[in-house]
Amino acid sequence: MRAIKIGLFGFGCVGQGLYQTINNSKNFEGEIVRICVKDRHKVRSLPESVFTYTKEDILNDPSIDVIVELIDNAEAALEIVTTALKNGKSVVTANKKMVAENLEYLIDLQEKTGKGILYEGAVCGSIPIIRTLEEYFGHEPLNEIKGIFNGSTNYILTKIFDEHLDYTQALEEAKEKGFAESDPTLDVKGFDPKFKLSILLTHAFGINVSPEKIANLGIDHLQPSDLEFARKHGYRIKLIAQASRKNDEVFACVLPQFIKENHNLRNVNNEFNAVTLNGEFCDDQLFIGKGAGSLPTGAAVLSDISALSYDYKYEYKKHYNQGKVHFSSENAVTVYVSFEKPEHIDLNEFEAVSEKFFCFDRSYVIGKIKLSKLLQSKWVYNSKISVVQFDNDTEISEELDLSALETEILELRKGQKLREKISV
Repeated sequence: MRAIKIGLFGFGCVGQGLYQTINNSKNFEGEIVRICVKDRHKVRSLPESVFTYTKEDILNDPSIDVIVELIDNAEAALEIVTTALKNGKSVVTANKKMVAENLEYLIDLQEKTGKGILYEGAVCGSIPIIRTLEEYFGHEPLNEIKGIFNGSTNYILTKIFDEHLDYTQALEEAKEKGFAESDPTLDVKGFDPKFKLSILLTHAFGINVSPEKIANLGIDHLQPSDLEFARKHGYRIKLIAQASRKNDEVFACVLPQFIKENHNLRNVNNEFNAVTLNGEFCDDQLFIGKGAGSLPTGAAVLSDISALSYDYKYEYKKHYNQGKVHFSSENAVTVYVSFEKPEHIDLNEFEAVSEKFFCFDRSYVIGKIKLSKLLQSKWVYNSKISVVQFDNDTEISEELDLSALETEILELRKGQKLREKISV
């Protein structure tokens, strides 16, 4: 087999990690022959002759076998990927936003062009979860897939619980170590794991679900009182992406979650990711690996490049489910919701409430709410609101009278207003 000639777009954290893994691999026959970058003035470790600032220099080069796309911009990435496929070149990408938002189109384009697009590096770093779903679980009905899909937030939460750092300190440390971007919005608000979950829904259940249909809340709203509640009850908090099937319906969300002592994700810490599967035949499976960092993700990208050299393509084996399984947001989850002022929440949107704690500084309720409400209700995204999910097996033992709760909230509101007047 001849050496693979690679055209690379982007030479940031993952691009440099890919370059290192290729040059240190003992049994990979291939080389990066050209790299397209945007900034002409940035100092780089490779000779200037390797770089180009014009995408056509790579896309139209007949000697290049595989296009590797590792840039941040999802729109530009889509243009690169589609042009490459149409030009008869196979593609590897790690852009989870681009893949998640365009997966149905990309699958169709792969069929039309006969060229492959692989994106293992877009989901959970070094864990080979997509190929595992395709090859090992391709014909097994799955009941659930869930886990820690974001290394940045897992690092932050580990520092908060193990070293008692506050959120800002932990976030800055994650940035310094390269586990979080300078703008961490996609990570800390739960968008990054949502894109990954959207992709995995296709491979695990055979359904294409746009990310905008999946409810996601992050860790940036967590308050000291929420952490105190967790510690008091023996919990840790992890940002969990999860999808579960009940008969012919699949439900999915990304939410901070209380993790019990015996939970298999409790001790997955720092920048590590984890994926758990439950299948009708295999029961529970757990996969753990580094989800952030240049070398782990670079290694995943290299694995995809190597697979393309053998003409490997995803077969999307679960697509036999199309029409038999559909996505829904009407499942109710049990959540803890904390708030400063009672007018910040709408109790009428809860299916039931089982516990409440009201005080002037910070109050909370525990109850069941549908994912559709978490997706659509504006109050949920108020920066003064914290939402943390309980594990799936948490049941509400007793339902409180919502009308009585409304009366208590009115009294709390009056007390707060009186307190504010006195303090003035």
